[in-house]
Amino acid sequence: MCLPDNIDVFHIKSKQDFETKALKIFKFQAIHNAVYNKFIKLLNINPKTIDNIYKIPFLPISFFKDYRIVSEREPYDALFQSSGTTGINRSKHFVKNIKIYEQSFFNGFEYFYGKTEDYVILALLPSYLEQQASSLVYMVQELIKKSNRQESNFYLYEHQKLADTLHDLDQSGNKILLIGVSYALLDLIEKYKFKLNNVIVMETGGMKGRRKEILREELHQKLKKGFGVQHIHSEYGMTELLSQSYSKGNGIFESVPWKKILVRDPEDPMSYLPKGKTGGINIIDLANIYSCSFIATQDLGKIYSDNSFEILGRFDHSDIRGCNLLVVN
Repeated sequence: MCLPDNIDVFHIKSKQDFETKALKIFKFQAIHNAVYNKFIKLLNINPKTIDNIYKIPFLPISFFKDYRIVSEREPYDALFQSSGTTGINRSKHFVKNIKIYEQSFFNGFEYFYGKTEDYVILALLPSYLEQQASSLVYMVQELIKKSNRQESNFYLYEHQKLADTLHDLDQSGNKILLIGVSYALLDLIEKYKFKLNNVIVMETGGMKGRRKEILREELHQKLKKGFGVQHIHSEYGMTELLSQSYSKGNGIFESVPWKKILVRDPEDPMSYLPKGKTGGINIIDLANIYSCSFIATQDLGKIYSDNSFEILGRFDHSDIRGCNLLVVN
């Protein structure tokens, strides 16, 4: 079975359309992804019996650390790796078609925020830049290019320059997005104070070993006070996926139409919990056509009645990894 090249995952028309395409991708990956195929066999599941998305087995995200999760042979366009401290085995995502990733993050950003060209994009992602091979850096770099604004740029540790740029741009009335890793945003507001009116401040989560992990609520309170803004936005993505989810405040996320969040029972990974109950986060990302679209993450969360969701922490003993979220104490 070959997956049709013209399958369109970025224009989902309905719930039924999503599920039909998800099942088609599942049956393709169950055959062509060697690791996923073996995983399904070990569960003693016949892919032909899978007739709805709630019966699909989800591959543990940790497999990306030890195996090549691919549904097509080489060549591949890019290799992304998760961030991590020395001694941590980094996840690897072999991306066969980089254009699919670009279409996903460009369409996703426009879905939530409007045209990229309307923004000046400032990025404070030092640890990602230093480790290289980051899918987040690739996404932000391409968004910066598409913004086509001279002021759009990455900032490594140039806090004074970034502070001056933020003040100048905010007074000019431009729409500005400041996207940064949590510890770097905290470093910035400890040196400079702001009262911003036209800036979206977006954190990508994680202290990367630079600071003690804190609850998201505490992080957002500090950032709101330091930047003088009413809301802190968040990006929820990961190396192993090609689609993002975004929060415009209070840590409540929404996903693009080609991505779906499910909450599994921690005691039974093949069972799902009702909305409002906390469990393990499973993700269907249809953009992962040529790797695996069905991922069981190590994050804990819950879904609300409007299909928005919240991340509440992670399972014990899970590695701190790229685009991670704050641990519940």
